[in-house]
Amino acid sequence: MKIIQKVTVKQVLTVRSKEKLFRYYSEQRQKLQKESDQLHFEQKKMERKNKFNQESVNTYFAKEIEMRHEKVRLIEFQVEQLEILPLGSEIKEQELDAILDVAVGDTWDDSMFTKTILVKDNIIVEIR
Repeated sequence: MKIIQKVTVKQVLTVRSKEKLFRYYSEQRQKLQKESDQLHFEQKKMERKNKFNQESVNTYFAKEIEMRHEKVRLIEFQVEQLEILPLGSEIKEQELDAILDVAVGDTWDDSMFTKTILVKDNIIVEIR
């Protein structure tokens, strides 16, 4: 019988992977800033049309803009944490679904379901 299990992918922090993460966070921050700027523009545009209830327009856009600002604050926190982490640290990157074959007579224990793939500079170095 085949069952689906979660597999954790962890990344070993190296100079190259750290730089890659810094670039990724920077790109995400810029993307969120552009989205906020676009939302401000759309808000002003809708305010000028006078077709919509101004209070609901302002509430909607304030909520959306604040959501982006919160994501920016989270990214800034992640960057601070990344700066602190020493090289060689393991960072949880993602969780994937994997198919596990089980059969009658197999030993059933928790270690069957706690699989981890360790990646260093885009190369799998260990499967635990």
